[in-house]
Amino acid sequence: MAVIAATGDAVTRVAAATKTIPIVFTIGTDPVQAGLVAGLARPGANITGITTLNRLIGTKWLGLLHDLLPSATRFAVLSNPNDRVEETIAENTRPVASAKGWQIETVEASTIDEIDGAFASLVRQRAEALMIAPGALFRQRLVKLATLATRHAIPAIYPIPQFAEAGGLMSYGTSYVDTFRQAGVYVGRILKGAKPVDLPVLQPTKCEFVINISTAKALDLTIPPGLLAIADRVIE
Repeated sequence: MAVIAATGDAVTRVAAATKTIPIVFTIGTDPVQAGLVAGLARPGANITGITTLNRLIGTKWLGLLHDLLPSATRFAVLSNPNDRVEETIAENTRPVASAKGWQIETVEASTIDEIDGAFASLVRQRAEALMIAPGALFRQRLVKLATLATRHAIPAIYPIPQFAEAGGLMSYGTSYVDTFRQAGVYVGRILKGAKPVDLPVLQPTKCEFVINISTAKALDLTIPPGLLAIADRVIE
């Protein structure tokens, strides 16, 4: 038996190409909303997999930033207005902030060329900390975003470890190592006879928190011991 393993933008193309060969995907969007599966519990047809989407992750980002900056009250989210998932993250985070008396502004960039303008807007709004949405547009420019945040002295938290590795201050998000491990388990089960229709789409179960100490020093920030204690990895 053959199985196709696909990730990212390739998933949609592979799903359109065959309705018979089993497919195991890893994607960062909602597979139901994308029309890939009928439901998470019962995907249907020949496809299943793992989604790294976590619409409530913004509240975790907010909490970590507040632990870093206890006096901060003005936060911002950089999102792509063309990505509904990113807009949902901001929408879910805003009520939590409001209940604590904090403000959250959404700063938008729908193209790479608009990113610089978005940071200029952050400075005008006097944002004290920034959350970067997890869409492909921003993941493709992780070095640029990390550099701009440091240049403008804006503490930021990012969705994947690669941002922190590229000079971002902190990252918190789904562990991609664990995600691909889960995908491999599903491929193995299908090769042994399981059917995709009987394998529910899995959602995030493990996240990774990374802190870049060098960037903290560049921003003249001291990372509280409590944050260092819960970090999965500290980059010196």
